[in-house]
Amino acid sequence: MPTESKTLVTNQKSHQRARPNESVEKSDSPSIPVLMFGSGITGIGVIRNLSRVGIPVFAVCPDSTFVARSRFCRTLPELGTLNLKAANLGIRAPKPAELKEFLNSLSLPRAVLMAGSDDWAAAIAALDEPTRERFPVSTPTLEVIETFTDKWRFAQLLQKEALPHPSTELLFSMDELRAVPENRFENRFLKPLGSQEFGLKHKVKAFLIQNKTDALNLMDKGEKSGSSDFPILLQEYIPGPPTNHYFVDGFVDSNGEIRALFARQRLRMYPPLLGNSTLMVSVPVSAVEGAVNTIRSMFKAVSYRGIFSAEFKLDDRDKLFKIIEVNARPWWYVEFAARSGVDVCKMAYQDALGLPISDAAAYESGLRCVYLPNDFKAFSTYRDHSLFSWLKSWVGARETVFAADDPWPGIDHIVKTLYDHFRKGKH
Repeated sequence: MPTESKTLVTNQKSHQRARPNESVEKSDSPSIPVLMFGSGITGIGVIRNLSRVGIPVFAVCPDSTFVARSRFCRTLPELGTLNLKAANLGIRAPKPAELKEFLNSLSLPRAVLMAGSDDWAAAIAALDEPTRERFPVSTPTLEVIETFTDKWRFAQLLQKEALPHPSTELLFSMDELRAVPENRFENRFLKPLGSQEFGLKHKVKAFLIQNKTDALNLMDKGEKSGSSDFPILLQEYIPGPPTNHYFVDGFVDSNGEIRALFARQRLRMYPPLLGNSTLMVSVPVSAVEGAVNTIRSMFKAVSYRGIFSAEFKLDDRDKLFKIIEVNARPWWYVEFAARSGVDVCKMAYQDALGLPISDAAAYESGLRCVYLPNDFKAFSTYRDHSLFSWLKSWVGARETVFAADDPWPGIDHIVKTLYDHFRKGKH
C-alpha cells in the first residue's frame, strides 16, 4: 500500500449540516440551491458533499431510489407541470429531453444545475444562454461531452493529440467484422460507442471475446434478434491486474485552469477484467505524473471546464499510463474524494456562480474506500485471499454509500443489493 504523503488539492471550509426534507420557501440558507439531476451512487455523493458545506441541494430523481432515504434529501415545492402522470406514480423526475420545460415550470428564482449521469450532463450542456442565466452551470460544452461519451470520437481525439491509449478500430457491420484478420482479435474486446445505453441493455460494459469466432457469434446473435449493436469498437485489452488501474479526478475552472487533482489506485474490481472498482486507495498525484500530463494536454485541446474523472491503465509493456475513458461530470466516488479533502462539487458550485474558488490544500494518500456489495461479490473471483484477509482489508476503509451522519441510504442499498444477489443465486 502506498506510503502516506500530501498532494495539492482544493481546500474545504468547515462542514455545516443541511436540514433534511426542507423546501425552498422554508430554508433560511442564503445560498442559491443546487438541482441535482440523477440518482444512484453519484447522486447521493453530490447531495452529501454540498449539504455538508451548507449548500441546499434538491434531488430531481425517482423517489423510489435509496437517495430519497437521505437525511439531506430535500423536496422541491412543486414538480412542475411536466409528466404529471409519472409524478402521481411517485416518479419525481422529468426525462433529460424535458429539462428546459421542467426548469421553466419551477418557481425557483435561481439554482445551479449538476448532472449525475451522461444523459443529464448532455441535457444540461445543451441549454441555451437565457436558461443558463437563471440556472448557471460549470460544465464542458455539449461538443466536449459528446466527444467523451462517444468512445469512437474519444479515440479519434486521443489519436489526433498523440496521447497514450489502447488501439481502437470502428466496425459498422458483420461484413466489416468478418473482414478483420484473425490475428487482430488477440487481446481485444468489443466495446460500445455509448456505454450508458449498452450497459442498460446488456448489463455489462463490453463484450469479452476469446477469438474471431467468438466475436462473430456474439454480434450475429444481436443481428438475428433484431437488436444490432453495430457500430461497435474492437479495442485492445491492456493486460495487467486491477492494481494497474489508476484514476485522476478533479476540477477545471472557467479559465481552463486545473484547480484540483485527486489520484487513486484500484485494488479490486467486479466483475473481473471489465468491471468497476470495489476497493481503492488514494495515492499521491506525483505517482501518476504521466496520466496528469495526458489530462493537461487533452483538456487544453478541447478547452475543458468542470468536474472530471479520468481512468487510466498502466501498461507494463511500455510503462505508459494509457487513458481508458473520462467522465465529464461527478462520478461514483465523488464523496470519497470530498471526504479525503477534494470537494469538486463545491468548486463547481462556486465556479458556476462566479464566486472565488478555494485555494489549494493537501490530501492524504493511503486512504481507502470500499463498495461493499460489489466487493462482497468479488470475493468469489479472487482466489489469492482468505476470508479473514478480505475482511481485514475493509478495516478503516470508507464505504461508498454508507455514511455515519446519513446511514439510511447505505443500509437500504446494501441490504437490497445483497438480497438480490442471494436471490439470483438460488435460481
